[in-house]
Amino acid sequence: MDLLTWLRREAQLKKMVVVVVFIALFLDHMLLSVVVPILPSYLYITDQASSTTSGNSTGSSVSPATIQSLRNRSGILDSTFATPHQSPAFSSDPTVAHRPPDSNCSGAGAELDAVNIKVGLLLASKPGVQLIINPLIGSLTDRIGYHIPLCAGFCIIISATTLFAFSSSYIILLLVRSVQGVGGSCLSVAGMGMLADVYKDGKERGHAMSISFIGLSLGLIAGAPFGSVMYQFVGKMAPFLVLAVIAVLGGGLHFLIFQPSQVQTKMGKGTPLLTLLKDPYILIAAGAMCCTTMVVATIETALPIWMMKTMCPSKWQLGIVFLPDSLSYLIATNVCGYLSQKFSGSWLSACIGMILAGITAVFFGFSKTIYHVIVLNAFIGFSVGTVDSSIMPLMGYLVDLRYVPVYGTVYAIADVALCIGFCIGPVIAGPIVAWIGFPWLMAMVGTVNVIYAPLCVFLFSPPQREERVLITKEH
Repeated sequence: MDLLTWLRREAQLKKMVVVVVFIALFLDHMLLSVVVPILPSYLYITDQASSTTSGNSTGSSVSPATIQSLRNRSGILDSTFATPHQSPAFSSDPTVAHRPPDSNCSGAGAELDAVNIKVGLLLASKPGVQLIINPLIGSLTDRIGYHIPLCAGFCIIISATTLFAFSSSYIILLLVRSVQGVGGSCLSVAGMGMLADVYKDGKERGHAMSISFIGLSLGLIAGAPFGSVMYQFVGKMAPFLVLAVIAVLGGGLHFLIFQPSQVQTKMGKGTPLLTLLKDPYILIAAGAMCCTTMVVATIETALPIWMMKTMCPSKWQLGIVFLPDSLSYLIATNVCGYLSQKFSGSWLSACIGMILAGITAVFFGFSKTIYHVIVLNAFIGFSVGTVDSSIMPLMGYLVDLRYVPVYGTVYAIADVALCIGFCIGPVIAGPIVAWIGFPWLMAMVGTVNVIYAPLCVFLFSPPQREERVLITKEH
């Protein structure tokens, strides 16, 4: 018996579903986080290159040689983000004169505020498209099954990520980043729906989702540090080409084992999207995920530039500070996910996680050093992991309890909630920071979470719908 035949046996297929969804979530969330430390520096470089070349020839494109020249120029970018033609070693500012040679601090506050807005739009483009596409993918999976959309998602990610690696124009980056959102929607919605469909038992489902969330966590863990280190020492293309290779491996594994083109899936008629959107319990659960995700998205957008303006970090430090965030998320998704399922305390875990996320977000405005940021990121990761690991299995449980157990649409709603958070955070971060500053931005986002948290009490014991009671009695 060869390996493929063994993997296709029924006893192994359930485990392989977890493996494929693990890779899909890892890839989708690594795409979210890998650009976080790269974009501020890269867009600043290209903006400076554009202003330099525009003086020589109007309408000329920015060449790699020009960008490399700017990187190597004394006083700019690789040594520091000081203003052009100003070397930090000879600056009249005593704080600049004593900065380390590889610091990433900038005196160009206005330029960085402009970059902040561009970074926000680029970060928001992927979840923005995902937000629009998710309901369509959810309805599609309810009709044709999960395998074909999942396979399509891998193919889209391979193409878009490769193109992103070789693009330098901001408009092209924005378009390709948006296409990544289509692929991410296929991966996340089809993956989570397939997992919920294969694991019917509540405890098994919670355990399987906890394992899959490890992939999500590792994507967040690897994304920012991997992106910052690869960008500084290898270049912008390298991390995205690596992600494209991971997508090839994941898509190839899924295709070989499940053979999507030959799968004949008979799906039951799922609950309409509008019906689920009217359910107050599903909306409360989705809102909790949206609020905590907004904290993460806001931090990812605004924190690197805040650090560049106040803490003078190296490029690699812009990504490393997110490492404790992801590690604590990994711990929370396993520990809190297990405890909430064991003691039926999903609502309580979500409530506590939201309050912790809100309070921690407020303290970001008082951070003075990189070490403060590292500690606060650890608390953010733990709190968001607590909420996600509690709410995701709860969404499937709500469908089991109150509707027909077909899960594509409900996990499309869950992913929509995440995408709204990832859209709102980057979009509001730039303008609010420019208007009233980073501390007030974090205070606003934190307050929203603390105010919303008590609504999780309604998830304590949701009732079964009358229509679902009648269906259960008939069967």
